[in-house]
Amino acid sequence: MKIVFMGTPEFAVPSLDMLVKEGYNVAAVVTQPDKPKGRGKKLAAPPVKEYALEKGIPVLQPEKVKTAEFVNELKSINPDLLITAAYGKILPADVLDIPRFGCINVHASLLPKYRGAAPINWAVINGDKVTGITTMYTDIGMDTGDILLKSEVEITDDMTAGELHDKLAVLGAKVLRDTLIELKNGTLKRIPQSNEEATYAPMIQKDIGKIDWSKPAREIHNLVRGTNPWPGAFTYYKGERMRIWKTRPEPDGTDAAAQNGSCRDYKPGTICRIKKDMLQVVTGDGILDVLEIQFDNGRRMGIQECWHNMDEGEVLG
Repeated sequence: MKIVFMGTPEFAVPSLDMLVKEGYNVAAVVTQPDKPKGRGKKLAAPPVKEYALEKGIPVLQPEKVKTAEFVNELKSINPDLLITAAYGKILPADVLDIPRFGCINVHASLLPKYRGAAPINWAVINGDKVTGITTMYTDIGMDTGDILLKSEVEITDDMTAGELHDKLAVLGAKVLRDTLIELKNGTLKRIPQSNEEATYAPMIQKDIGKIDWSKPAREIHNLVRGTNPWPGAFTYYKGERMRIWKTRPEPDGTDAAAQNGSCRDYKPGTICRIKKDMLQVVTGDGILDVLEIQFDNGRRMGIQECWHNMDEGEVLG
């Protein structure tokens, strides 16, 4: 079976690695063009390209997938199957019609929940307890094709989007392997998605990480986790932008200021108590312990490194 693999970020690398190690004939890899990265804005290759070149697999990096030039190039390869994993572009019918076995996608959610670009982030931001991997047949819609296989993973209370990403990337390779085994055995079943049950996971924008302290502590905690490592949650301390990397909601029914007056008298965003390892901040519902922060042009640090420079009663935001 001749396969063309289409993927771009780190999430896709374990799936491609599985194909190589399992001995599949990966005839080519299609990935996004190199993009400027870092302060120097030097062009950097996508992780999938780096892996493919290391393994000697031909790489295609079309600016657009709807051009006749790319479609003809893909036709000349004559793949039996396309496999996509976080490629980043919706494929047109001209591309999907080329392989005789169609196109299988590795998606980081339990479809039809979280169709779209950022299912991992939104699962954490929304406080979900479970998510997973779905393999599906790709059609011309956005993650609307028939479901093939699914596998679940637990989202723990302190898991970040980055940590969940890494778990799902590995799981994605396993579910893809099982999907291909069933495809070869002729036992693969297609399950149409319910559009009525669908939810969406739009692309994450930079400003989504701005903290609204009037929200409940648990909701802010989920935002901190769901935007870690990118774009990061942030607020302002004495006018200076302060990223917040790690938090912990105080258990329900506790009063963080039991030894320091009542936090109920403070407005949301107020640092009501400072300990050597945390800032305790009032929210719209409950107290949030802030454990790790970073100021612009500074490094990430625990509160134990900077608590003596922070002021109780200061309002964040």
